[in-house]
Amino acid sequence: MTYLRIVLLLIAVSQLALGLLTLLAPGYFIQAMGLNAVPAYGFYLIGMLAARFLAFGVVLVVLARRQQVDPLWLQAMGGIQLVDLGVGLYYTATGVLPLSVSAFPMFNAVLFSGLLLRAMRRQQLATV
Repeated sequence: MTYLRIVLLLIAVSQLALGLLTLLAPGYFIQAMGLNAVPAYGFYLIGMLAARFLAFGVVLVVLARRQQVDPLWLQAMGGIQLVDLGVGLYYTATGVLPLSVSAFPMFNAVLFSGLLLRAMRRQQLATV
């Protein structure tokens, strides 16, 4: 199994898990993360977020099975991870979130963006 395929599947599993949790058990997931319960209308936005997690998860599984991957998909997921990191840093630095809540998602954002960057570099070197 190639490095890129492993990275894509790892991130896909993460996205699919987040998608299923935010779609099927949003209240449980929010509380399990250590966050306060959200008003019922907040589940509307969380449901829309679930759709994006699930869509990207499925796309990454499909891409992992292909011989060639359009770098735009890797760049898009890398961008998502960097935004996730920035948001986590902001809300942690401003005291809205404790580090105990934000540390794991921010670690994943750094890990996934790093793995994607390395995969893009490897893919670029392979085509030169």
